Amino acid sequence: MSLRENARKPKGIGGRIVLNRMNGGAHAELSAWGYSHLELDGVKNILEVGCGGGANVAKLLGKCPEAKVTGIDYSNVSVKASRKFNATAIKEGRCTIEPGNVMELPYADGSFDLVTAFETIYFWPDLPKAFKQIYRVLAPGGRFFICNEADGDHEEEKAWEDEISGTKVYKEDELRAYLKGAGFTSVTTERNPDKHWIIFIAKKA
Repeated sequence: MSLRENARKPKGIGGRIVLNRMNGGAHAELSAWGYSHLELDGVKNILEVGCGGGANVAKLLGKCPEAKVTGIDYSNVSVKASRKFNATAIKEGRCTIEPGNVMELPYADGSFDLVTAFETIYFWPDLPKAFKQIYRVLAPGGRFFICNEADGDHEEEKAWEDEISGTKVYKEDELRAYLKGAGFTSVTTERNPDKHWIIFIAKKA
């Protein structure tokens, strides 16, 4: 398996290398830009879907000191790396990292007031089903935050679909339609004018 393939579901040594790169700052600029558009005051229960090596879980813990952050990933290598990266917060009871799949989230309805997805929706096999699962576990007034480095408007991004099996790069209108179809009543976006980055903030009524 190539290093690029490990971006989808990290496995073995290659997976650990990819996760170390991510935790070492490969996505730091992107996530910092994304967070700059996200209001976090009053957030108490957060779910990070596709938590990877755990760097974004740690950032959420730092930005929301009163919140409980749960991270899930369907890669066992990612779960192990994220638990190690957030070991102190786990011991303090502020963080839980669990194996899990966005297609069948193992949480009760209305469990979270924020769900985040950084650089991961490209790999979800059934986006309408996944978005409905996220809508279900959000409390009324809760928000779903998506942060992508590919906005779907540039030809070179389509190479990802050829290089990484099971990958789909979406355009803004496609994602808006899927989010609305899942029940979200308000969907706002922001773009980085100098890059291909885009974020979505979808709110549950």
